[in-house]
Amino acid sequence: MAKNRKEGDPIVVKKYANRRLYNTDTSSYITLDDLATMVRDNTDFEVVDAKTGEDITHAILTQIIVDQEASGGEQMLPVSFLRDLISMYGNSMQSMMPSYLEASMASFRKNREQLHEAFQQGIAANPFARLAETNFKMMQGAAQAWIPGGSVQPSPTQSDELAELRAQMAAMQKKLDEMGD
Repeated sequence: MAKNRKEGDPIVVKKYANRRLYNTDTSSYITLDDLATMVRDNTDFEVVDAKTGEDITHAILTQIIVDQEASGGEQMLPVSFLRDLISMYGNSMQSMMPSYLEASMASFRKNREQLHEAFQQGIAANPFARLAETNFKMMQGAAQAWIPGGSVQPSPTQSDELAELRAQMAAMQKKLDEMGD
């Protein structure tokens, strides 16, 4: 950690006139993709204009979203949502939107965590659910093998899961054979 940053303080990223971003914590230049990764990693930071000291975090985060949406990949924000959002600018609802959107996202995160926990508990308690999860991962691996540029070789984790799946299937077959006798 940088000497001039206290524990809990956000990392300061300076944006220079030449559009370069400088992470004062690591003393290195970074990109918008690096900032997006920091967001995903829940790393607290603020972006300031190197010349004026003005906080421009909002503008930079908005730029990251625009770049992600325009990158040609799968878009997350539907056109109808964007139209609704734009229509809120300048009307009486504009002041309520930030708190509403924050509350909506907080609720979404909470629901996602609860669903993930319930799924994990269900997997742990149900061997057939575990088998289904393993099958799903195996099918994903098989599908990736058919995608151009995809990996044909399974990762070590996939190999372990495949071996586990085979062992489970062999055990199930043995039980079925015993039941048939």
